[in-house]
Amino acid sequence: MIIHPELRRAARHARRTLLAATLLQGAVTLGWLAQAVLLAQALAAVALGRTESLPALLAAVLGVVAVRAGLGCAQRRTAARAGARVRVRLRDELLAHLGRLGPAHLTTARTGAVRTTLVDGVEGVDAYVSRYLPQLIVTLVAPVLLLILVAAVEPLALLGLVPALLLALAGPRAWDRLLARRGKEHWDTYEGLGADYLEALQGMPALRAAGAVGRTRRRLEERSAELHRATVAKLRVSLVDTGITDLAVQGGTAAAALLACWSAVTGATTPTGTYLVLLLAGECFRPVRDLGREWHAGYLGASAADGLAALRTAEPAVTDTGSVPADWHRAPRIDFQDVTFTHPGAEAPTLRGVTFTAEAGRTTALVGPSGAGKSTLLGLLLRHHDPGSGRVAVDGRPTAAYTLDSLRRGIAVVSQETYLFHASIADNLRLARPGATDADLESATRAAGVHDEITALPDGYATVLGERGATLSGGQRQRLALARALLADASVLVLDEATSAVDERREAGIVRDLTAAARGRTVLVVAHRLAAVRHADRIVVLDGGRVDAVGDHATLVTAGGLYAELAAAGRTHDEGLAA
Repeated sequence: MIIHPELRRAARHARRTLLAATLLQGAVTLGWLAQAVLLAQALAAVALGRTESLPALLAAVLGVVAVRAGLGCAQRRTAARAGARVRVRLRDELLAHLGRLGPAHLTTARTGAVRTTLVDGVEGVDAYVSRYLPQLIVTLVAPVLLLILVAAVEPLALLGLVPALLLALAGPRAWDRLLARRGKEHWDTYEGLGADYLEALQGMPALRAAGAVGRTRRRLEERSAELHRATVAKLRVSLVDTGITDLAVQGGTAAAALLACWSAVTGATTPTGTYLVLLLAGECFRPVRDLGREWHAGYLGASAADGLAALRTAEPAVTDTGSVPADWHRAPRIDFQDVTFTHPGAEAPTLRGVTFTAEAGRTTALVGPSGAGKSTLLGLLLRHHDPGSGRVAVDGRPTAAYTLDSLRRGIAVVSQETYLFHASIADNLRLARPGATDADLESATRAAGVHDEITALPDGYATVLGERGATLSGGQRQRLALARALLADASVLVLDEATSAVDERREAGIVRDLTAAARGRTVLVVAHRLAAVRHADRIVVLDGGRVDAVGDHATLVTAGGLYAELAAAGRTHDEGLAA
């Protein structure tokens, strides 16, 4: 009956409420005891023909039943309140930790598996903590008190009750290790199936395009069959536990009843004592039966404990050791100084001695072929990783000197993969600044080139978007994300392929409007298409993880080299489109 440390830790989130629920559960058990004593007296009165006291005894029984019902209702409400508190605190803690882990963690963890842990796993912990733990404490205490009472009435009955109780409580423990192993196998399979289903739903357009829907369905059927087998294997062990408990309960009750009857026949006990022993024998095992029921209710939480612990204790790629808040009251300068970085597991460095400066309040563009290291530089700026050597500094301080949360709040990022929520357009925009006025929203969307398209919608800014913004085009989603970034009170604006879904004719104009609207901020722009960056104050050309050239558009084209080749390729592409 060892409780997983993660479950004990979760219970501490609602210690007082759980204590109240446990005390109420104990009061309910005492109500059953009081009912048994009164019923024993009533049955003895009937057997002895002393019916004059029967109405008062039955009225007392009804009173105890009513009080116990009230206590039971209060206990369930208190337990539910404790479970809700544990659930909310645990989810908040895990979500906050996921935020600290950053995108680097989700590159190795499956989103569906994390979702299953956060939703189903935490729900299981709720049931375990709020229902099983209070009943466990009552089960460890109540039978001892009842045995003492039985011993006072008829010691001989203990010969049947004590061995049966020991078997009911200790017998299933022999299977705990096997049950834990089966439970882990069941949870791992359940978690994997949840991840597969979420991945299939999110990737349905790609599966249809590839003609792989049938193959995916068969694979999900196989995984469902694996979950079925794991569930049955777990149930087999669980049924052994239940069988041992039921055998002990039924056998112990029958043995106690026979011994009580023997005592009555021999005249060793009074009729009241005989009836009391018969009723108390059943009450001794009631907490054990209730414990089995609550165990099954909270078993999912016990199975998920390892997964919850693994998620909660996962180490972020960087340690938050900074102490300086990133409260830049003006646009900061960003310096990359001899930065070298190798991705975990990679053989060759992604960045090799990169050095350049993004001037305060100006727009700096990063260009180069795929794999040149552009997005990696942005990840280092946001401290998703730290450089292997060299340093990244903002406003003269290394990024590691700033607290991680404040650093990331001070940098608004719009990436190629945007995320919009199932909410109105206005609500999605106000995620960046909850107090933004309608005028603020319009100013931002005009700068992002999407205001006219929003007002053309039937409900305008009140239009509710589909999940992930599915009701909008890719370009509209990106421009809404751009507007949201402009609303953020951040001194640094990062555009990482943020206009890739916008047609080339509009791209240059949008970027130009954005940089004008972002005046007073330091802007970093990453783009493949040079039309998006030709008006930048400074362009850094990367190739093979090194800085190939730095300058403005005209200077770089005149100087020749990689940038001139990219510009020539872009012109050829544009001429082809025009033709």
